[in-house]
Amino acid sequence: MYNRPEQVLEQYELEVKAVSKGRESYICDTSEGQKLLKEYRGSMERAEFLAGMLAHLGGQGLMAETVTRTKEGAPIAVAEDETKYILLSSYQGAECDTRSRDDMTAAVRKLAELHNAAESYREEIPGFVRSDSKELLRLYEKHNRELVKVKNYIRAKKKKNEFEMLFFGQYAKFMEKAEDVTERLKEMEPSEDMTGFCHGDYNQHNVVFVKGGTAIVHFDSFAYQIRVGDLANFMRKMLEKNNWNTGLGMDLIRAYDDERKLTPEELSYLYLYLAYPEKFWKIANHYYNTHKAWVSGRNIEKLEKFIRQEDDRERFLEMLFHFTSK
Repeated sequence: MYNRPEQVLEQYELEVKAVSKGRESYICDTSEGQKLLKEYRGSMERAEFLAGMLAHLGGQGLMAETVTRTKEGAPIAVAEDETKYILLSSYQGAECDTRSRDDMTAAVRKLAELHNAAESYREEIPGFVRSDSKELLRLYEKHNRELVKVKNYIRAKKKKNEFEMLFFGQYAKFMEKAEDVTERLKEMEPSEDMTGFCHGDYNQHNVVFVKGGTAIVHFDSFAYQIRVGDLANFMRKMLEKNNWNTGLGMDLIRAYDDERKLTPEELSYLYLYLAYPEKFWKIANHYYNTHKAWVSGRNIEKLEKFIRQEDDRERFLEMLFHFTSK
């Protein structure tokens, strides 16, 4: 809608100099510096909690985006058609380079700082951001059911394409690994001190190196859950891009541990997060939920790459298992 961002920005006590279209946002040049206006799909209560938590993190010295409140003091603005928007501070700098070990280790140190800063938050944690202790188990059980569905669909096909033949040939091996992780999770119950405020989608795009420090952005998926899940999510992405380099993986763990000591229980959960063949599920699930009559070469390439990396992934997991068993 023409002039939509300008209309929404009228609800804020600031002068808007220019607005341009960004990635899933509007980049706003204002009297208070550059800000991002994004569509917001959560509740007012969730936005209020996020605004308070981000303000707390800033008060702890962490460089994280902050929520700009409207003239009425609300954390979100509502357009005439009831679409909700949130206005966030913006940081200009370089994203974490997945080819730079220094960048990646700096990013996990910053993650540990985030977790440390959030621990001192003393307000009540609302139920709508809390995850229960068995959420990871339920997630992996759901993934397992989806893998079975893909397998059954492909098995029923008389004529299989290249991707389907490749998936079907690897299914038994990776399903065994997936089931092993879920069975081990059934026997575990995370202690309360393992949970805390988490970013929820910590990756290279959400860590920005700016003049004077390192900023964390895009808290859209924040939750109160097992903290080591943030570390596992980041490590998996970095290791996939670096052929599961064992030295890099251990460096990332040590960098986090230098800032926030990992307990033996957290290390055990970290192992299970990384042992689950997440990429295999992700590729299969994407195939199943898209136009299956035409399979892109990119899907085949991704699956082939994952299979090629499996020996390296297993080598890293063996090292991590030895590390966690000490």
